[in-house]
Amino acid sequence: MRQRRLKNEINVVPYIDVMLVLLVIFMVATPMMTTGSVELPSSGTAPQKPDKYLKVEITSDGKMSIYDTEGKSTKVGGIKELRTELGDLHAHDPQMPVLIAGDKETQYKNVIEILDEVKKLGFQKVALETSSK
Repeated sequence: MRQRRLKNEINVVPYIDVMLVLLVIFMVATPMMTTGSVELPSSGTAPQKPDKYLKVEITSDGKMSIYDTEGKSTKVGGIKELRTELGDLHAHDPQMPVLIAGDKETQYKNVIEILDEVKKLGFQKVALETSSK
């Protein structure tokens, strides 16, 4: 009878399978761990507001208002109307600073959309308004 020789190699295929399964599990689980509400902090060292500025205010339900330099409020229905109103104000004074005041409960995408539109219109001085601590 013939003797069998022992194989002294390690079969790594099962280890590769286990590693791929773990990779898929981590890829699926990671986005679930990072979602949640983010509470933005208030600023303790906010710079002084300019004397004259335009203000775009976003409420918690996404509604917008524009305040001119005298404090007169104009309700805005959407991005197109905001673009029209701010375009007229930009034509009047292109160097006017703009403050964007978003309610802390509003969605972050609303603030970013407004910020993007204000920058597209050509305003150079744009800032986010925060409350002091």
